[in-house]
Amino acid sequence: MTTESVAAEAGRDFIRDIVQSDLDAKRLSAIVTRFPPEPNGYLHIGHAKSIALNFGIAQEFGGRCHLRFDDTNPTKEEQEYIDSIQADVHWLGYDWGKYLFYASDYFERLYDWAEGLIRAGLAYVDDQTQEEIRIARGTLTEPGKNSPFRDRPVEENLDLFRRMKAGEFPNGARVLRAKIDMAAGNINLRDPVLYRILHATHPRTGDKWSIYPSYDYAHGQSDAIEGITHSICTLEFEDHRPLYDWFLEKLPVPSTPHQYEFARLNLTYTLLSKRVLTQLVRDGHVAGWDDPRMPSIAGLKRRGVPPAAIREFVKRIGVAKANSVVDVGMLEFCIREELNRTSQRRMAVLRPLKVVIENYPEGQLEEIEAINHPDDPTAGTRRIAFGRELYIERDDFMENPPKKFFRLSPGTEVRLRYAYFIRCTGIIKDASGEVVELRCTYDPATKGGNAPDGRKVKATMHWLPAAQSKPAEIRVYNQLFSKPSPDAANFAADINPQSLEIWTDARIEAAVAESNSNEVIQFERQGYFVRDKDSTRDHPVFNRTIGLRDTFAKEVGGKG
Repeated sequence: MTTESVAAEAGRDFIRDIVQSDLDAKRLSAIVTRFPPEPNGYLHIGHAKSIALNFGIAQEFGGRCHLRFDDTNPTKEEQEYIDSIQADVHWLGYDWGKYLFYASDYFERLYDWAEGLIRAGLAYVDDQTQEEIRIARGTLTEPGKNSPFRDRPVEENLDLFRRMKAGEFPNGARVLRAKIDMAAGNINLRDPVLYRILHATHPRTGDKWSIYPSYDYAHGQSDAIEGITHSICTLEFEDHRPLYDWFLEKLPVPSTPHQYEFARLNLTYTLLSKRVLTQLVRDGHVAGWDDPRMPSIAGLKRRGVPPAAIREFVKRIGVAKANSVVDVGMLEFCIREELNRTSQRRMAVLRPLKVVIENYPEGQLEEIEAINHPDDPTAGTRRIAFGRELYIERDDFMENPPKKFFRLSPGTEVRLRYAYFIRCTGIIKDASGEVVELRCTYDPATKGGNAPDGRKVKATMHWLPAAQSKPAEIRVYNQLFSKPSPDAANFAADINPQSLEIWTDARIEAAVAESNSNEVIQFERQGYFVRDKDSTRDHPVFNRTIGLRDTFAKEVGGKG
């Protein structure tokens, strides 16, 4: 276990240590954090780490956490994303109360401050194209070159900037840049763009603005306006911190937050790039942002992953200062641990094979008692019909089994869970030679699954009554990518062709089919499943949340 994981188990990490130190030294009287998503896509599990960190710190230290949308790019932002982000944060178990904000709330103040930078000789309007600006910025080893417009008079800059605001110029014609240092070792300080012209309708401000602030300009100042004390972000913003601080120093902001960086979440068999996730949806590799194969919060929710499992996962991985890759097995372990504790048990047959018990009376039915949860007696029991005709899992029978196959085969005896011992006495095949039906006998003395003479069987199999069970569609989801480290540049080549398997002729318990519950259940010996939104009363559809096998549990000493 890493140092960060050990710290997380103890409920601490380097950011929490900083917060505690600030409070102990009385540098701050209250803690204010924020979760600041850009509303240009759906949240994914990497965001869950940031959400849990920011809201968690606020809760633990008696402060508050704001939800703020950094909505500075109307060409990519939609109300759909704003709504989904709020729903996802709530679903994860966090609430911002009355502290919901938008960067667009501050557009007037940001504009006024930009004019102040111009008056102070710290900003200028640049007529160069985007490509010319990019080339003139230089490289990591070569300094940039001053823009030919860098020394424009203040009044000319003010006039042009106001005309930009008034919508006189087309997109890309001009930008407003900060005047810092084109030879700075940190490229972010080489006269960054503060405003660009965008004739686009904003989800909140409509067509009021023709210019929009850059993320770097709006983000830190929004923090300052809101009185954020600890601006917590991922490591890719570490090189932006000098610019964050430069703005705070040069502008008349009401507070001076400090930026702290932590390692973003990286998972094996997973890509969390917003570009990749968007392309997966647009190119039809998945069926939308809430496809259960997606690492989006919406996808995880539809797959049946409980929010408590995500919170536990985030706690276990801790908050590190260096980037690393977390084995997806840890997430799966947390999901299994939570579902094993909370999910009631039911039976389902994914690939049915018919069984006729020849010595069971025709037309007779009896009720078999089955437990709902092996570790929770208060969960009670349920009744399942048992009769002459049943279904078992096709994989539980082999006509010519290998030596260590202990399930049903000709002449062998097995236990039907909660019911009786049965023995296979005959096989019926179709014209192609495929086994379509088994003939068996049962031992009435073994009711409940135990033989009074003490004889043992080596396999216990699940089953369902043929007439009293219901048909269902079962969707079995696996990892979307077939490689532990999929190639973000050519991700389509690494997509797992078996990421989704659909069984259209599965059978489930009648009560499960008729229920509208969205609770995850365990289909015994199959895994954990949840009703999908496509499900109807006449056509139940269930998604597999996760299978029962858990190799990661062996490494950490847990159980699945």
